[in-house]
Formats: sequence, structure tokens, C-alpha cells
Amino acid sequence: MQKSAIITKLDIAPTRPAPVTQISSTREKNSELSAVHAVFARHETFHPRFGWLKKGFDRAKVDPGIFLQKDAPVELGVGKNMVRSIRYWCNAFKVLGIEDGSRDTPTEFGQKLLDDRGWDPFLEDPASLWLLHWHLLEPTCDAAAWYYTFNIFRQVDFSTEDLFAGLRDYSQSLATRNIADSSLRKDISCILRMYGEPEASRGFVEDSIDCPFTELGLIRTAGDSGRYTFRIGSKANLPPQIVVAACLEYAARVTQGAKTIAISRLLYDIGSPGMAFKLSESALCEAIEQVASTQDRVALSDAAGLIQFSFTEEPEALANDILDKYYTNP
Repeated sequence: MQKSAIITKLDIAPTRPAPVTQISSTREKNSELSAVHAVFARHETFHPRFGWLKKGFDRAKVDPGIFLQKDAPVELGVGKNMVRSIRYWCNAFKVLGIEDGSRDTPTEFGQKLLDDRGWDPFLEDPASLWLLHWHLLEPTCDAAAWYYTFNIFRQVDFSTEDLFAGLRDYSQSLATRNIADSSLRKDISCILRMYGEPEASRGFVEDSIDCPFTELGLIRTAGDSGRYTFRIGSKANLPPQIVVAACLEYAARVTQGAKTIAISRLLYDIGSPGMAFKLSESALCEAIEQVASTQDRVALSDAAGLIQFSFTEEPEALANDILDKYYTNP
């Protein structure tokens, strides 16, 4: 497919922003504190497995107190630690929300996606995994290590020690108490197993093949060197509608009623779709252009060298409409 004039002006090579190792201002720090809860290692060392989110959603829909019942392991068919992990992931991905400290009830997003008549209840479309990844990171995020890794940690090529050093500093700026190093390392291990490509030599291939999020291919192992690389650029299984919906939701959070936002913000700002999905400028613009080619409510413009994403309707409602049309008119 021939690209638009705007896209062809862009550097096709993945754009790599300069490293950022800490939150640089009081305003940014306060923004982080409101965007992220200091939650670490609540997953019981388990990454989300196939069927867990649907199982947790369905059971909580019938009985909001299921996860705290003594017979929960029998009812859910998993071990006690896995019960806590399923509950954590359902809430972290925002398909369930905790009420009164003990009741887990379906959220609006959870109902739209996982209800039996929802968009994709059994997560058969990789687009749904991208959407869940986006909701995991959006405020208020209950997976602080994930938020840091995808939004703040700017090294493209890294080792576990690189990530650990940055995450330790971040956790100290975020939490009111020191977080145990062992908790941070558990989170890092979970992230690499959750998003990294399976590799037998690293000893976690059995776990990885049971995690649907490896399908996103966001992290690659760099041979046997013990290093990892974020895969920046376009992704074959990331539909443009998911990218544009995320752009609209992000714009709704940060533009305060404006109907335009700079592409640079969508790429590099903390919490942006470009950071969450590890997109290059060309990949982001191409996704917007593809959606804009089928409707006139979103557009890409170039004014005086500043590329902007614009939209004509309330962004959250428009994002929902784009997603609804994607899932109902495949």
C-alpha cells in the first residue's frame, strides 16, 4: 500500500529517544504519583496465563467475593497462590475493580471485552492482548514495574541489571518505604517471561508458551548475551484501530478539551501509546492514516513542520466507537 505524503517524509528507522532515568521535575513526579500505585510483586510470580482473565471475570460476575472464599482454589481449579494471582491480574488489567476491599466487580471495560457477548471474550484476536496491555499501563496503574519498564525506562538494548538499577531508583521515588530488591527482581523476571520470545536456553520456555502476551513480541532476547531489546516499530498483529483508540484515550487524559495533539507527544510522553506499544514515528503515523482513510473524524496534518493528530469528536467516545466497529465489523 502506498503511503501518504506525510508518512513518506518520516524517517523509517525506529526512533530512539534519549535515555531518561528519573522523573525530572516536581510536577512530573506528582503526575507519576497519581498515575501509578506503588504496587510490586503482587502476581505471586505468575504471569497471566491463557484463560485466567476470562475465568476470573466470569466467576466474579456471579460472585464478587469468590477470590476470598476458602473454597476459591476448588471453584477456580487452581492453587491458592494462583487464586491471588488471577485476582491481581484481573484488577491490574482493569477488567475487574475492587469495591469495599473485598468485592471484585466487572468494570465497563471488562464487560465490553470479556462478557459472553463482548468484543472478544476468549481473547482470540491479538488486538485484544494489545488493548489489555494498554489498559494495564493506563492510570491508575497497579503494576508499577510494568509502568516503569514501558514508559520511563528509555534504553532500547538492556540487561536485567540495567532494568533493575532503574527500577530500584524509580521505586524509591514512588513508594513511601523501600521496596525489597527481591520484589523488584520478581517483577522483572515476570515482565521478561510475559513479553519476551520463548528461548529454551533461558529456562522459561514452558512458562512462556502458556502466556498469551508473548504473542505481542515486544521484547527480544539478544542471543546468549543475557541482553534484551525492545522491538520498536510497526507490529504485524497490532491493528491501526487499537493504536488510534489508544491515541484518543491518551489525548482525552492530557489535552484538556483540545482537538489536536502533537505526534511527538503521542510517541515520547510518559504514558503515551508510542511508549506503551514501542512505535516508531512512521508506524504511528501510518496507523492514523489507515484509520483516517475510512472515516473523516480523525486526521493527520502537517503545519509548519509540526505533525499533529486531530479529531472532531469527544475522544473517549470516539475511541469506543472505533473499537466497537473494529470488533463488530471484522
